[in-house]
Amino acid sequence: MESLRELYRIGAGPSASHTMGPKRAAELFKQRTPGAAKHRVTLYASLAATGRGHLTDVAMQQVFEGRDFVIDWKPRESMPLHPNGMRWEALDANGEPTEKWEVYSVGGGALAEEGQTPPPDLYVRHSMREILQWSRETNMPLWKFVEEREGLEIWDYLSTCWLAMQEAIERGLEAHGVLPGSLKLKRKAHRHYEQAKGRPGALQRTGLLTAYALAVSEENASGGTVVTAPTCGACGVLPAVLRYLKEVLNLDDRKILRAMATAGIVGNLVKTNASISGAAVGCQGEVGTACAMAAAAAAQLMGGDARQIEYAAEMGIEHHLGLTCDPVAGLVQIPCIERNAVGAMRAVDCGDYALLSDGEHEIPFDTVVKTMKATGEDLQDRYRETSEGGLAKLHIPPGVDPTAIEGNHCG
Repeated sequence: MESLRELYRIGAGPSASHTMGPKRAAELFKQRTPGAAKHRVTLYASLAATGRGHLTDVAMQQVFEGRDFVIDWKPRESMPLHPNGMRWEALDANGEPTEKWEVYSVGGGALAEEGQTPPPDLYVRHSMREILQWSRETNMPLWKFVEEREGLEIWDYLSTCWLAMQEAIERGLEAHGVLPGSLKLKRKAHRHYEQAKGRPGALQRTGLLTAYALAVSEENASGGTVVTAPTCGACGVLPAVLRYLKEVLNLDDRKILRAMATAGIVGNLVKTNASISGAAVGCQGEVGTACAMAAAAAAQLMGGDARQIEYAAEMGIEHHLGLTCDPVAGLVQIPCIERNAVGAMRAVDCGDYALLSDGEHEIPFDTVVKTMKATGEDLQDRYRETSEGGLAKLHIPPGVDPTAIEGNHCG
């Protein structure tokens, strides 16, 4: 498994795989071909189908500002390794290719090439079973495994990410108006927060958790700076849970960072053994993974041991199995934003539930991750971030031209 620096990435929304990944690819290819007269990129399958709604073109055009740059969209064609394929070309003055590069945006802002050397195996252990065994043998908490593998400097990086998460919450709570895009969706975080402050008990919990999750997800939808946890589309779940529990349990930041480390183990295991890409496995890989990460963090912050933490994470995935990725109009807004809020509530519930037990349960975390991968592969393409099925097909908002919405591209 790779460093948590590859899981938690700070960048602009609204999509890690459709915005951050392609922008990074554009930067790399531009550096490799400084003498090119013109650059062209062809986007395939899911990356092309919802690219405009995810601001893929905007992100790449920022890199090539002032230079001749062309984007070809091919949503009906696929490259072999992943739905988010890109073919880059550098052209000379006569329009002839001088260099080509095929690369994939595989989720969370990461890039992959066919036949590339695998990244360094920093964590050595590749399953929750192995990591739990390490915890038993050393009598150490799960977060300590991150410190052992990454070194003490990982805490400075996680602190930077936590600060970015908090800043996204604050900006989102203060913002008003509508989100960009054809849906003209109203921001809701501020209203949820104001209402929550006047509510007692469990009602306040719901209000605060949803307000914090909405705040981050609305910032993401507007192209603001967020932290992938594990993706931009699911970036609101973990910050909401951490912020809420920090307040109600009066926790210091050291405990929050340790919870982020444990959540990172969960996210890294899913990323390694299944996928965190909505284009590959549906939203179960995004919000499902985010819920599992946040549930593990919640269980730890509420005093759970390693087995209870693993149980909470397992539930976070299990009860999102089969969740489709069908963004309306190709935007990271409906059902994505509200789904983050529900995921945050469910994560705390999973932590609560796990702590009522002794941690023993029938289905291990590793099994449910394998199940999620198999389920995602069985999903038809139209339910995996193409905006050609589910809500995206059956719900066309009033006043929106169905032939012009961001997710309905014909190439």
